Amino acid sequence: MYTSTFRTLRSASLAAMLALGGALLPHMASAASQNDVEARNKQIVTEAFDRWAAGGTTFFTDVLAPDATWTIKGSGPSAGVFRGVEPFVEQAVRPFVSRLSTPVRPVSKQVWADGDHVVIQWDGAGIARDGQPYNNSYAWIFHMRDGKAVEVTAFLDLEPYDDVLRRIPAPTGE
Repeated sequence: MYTSTFRTLRSASLAAMLALGGALLPHMASAASQNDVEARNKQIVTEAFDRWAAGGTTFFTDVLAPDATWTIKGSGPSAGVFRGVEPFVEQAVRPFVSRLSTPVRPVSKQVWADGDHVVIQWDGAGIARDGQPYNNSYAWIFHMRDGKAVEVTAFLDLEPYDDVLRRIPAPTGE
């Protein structure tokens, strides 16, 4: 009798553990997959920033999907929403970069990932064409899909950015 009861309890316990494990396995696999996505997205953004800091010039095409939406938060003439990489580069990046004698490069960064979002807080430094330093701190939030950012929200101090645009004349032909 004791052996029969023990076998029944052991079988019931084993059945319960298998049922519980079967219910948890999809969630565990999903969590592992989520961690893989986070790690991959963080790596993509980190490596692109590292190439940029080392002198690379393809950051935006490396990271952004062609139809990405880039939003610069804040108030002032440079805040706004840009739909597509080309409009963003032509309307926001190129006018600023053309007023610099040395490009802005990341000098420090912190990167976090949560699901399909990557957040990077970074400090950048460059020199304007009039010899004045440009320094700013940024926080960019990337919404990633298939290894590319499809939506970016950018926070920065727009005053120094807009000051460069006001202070330095655009090159001829711009």
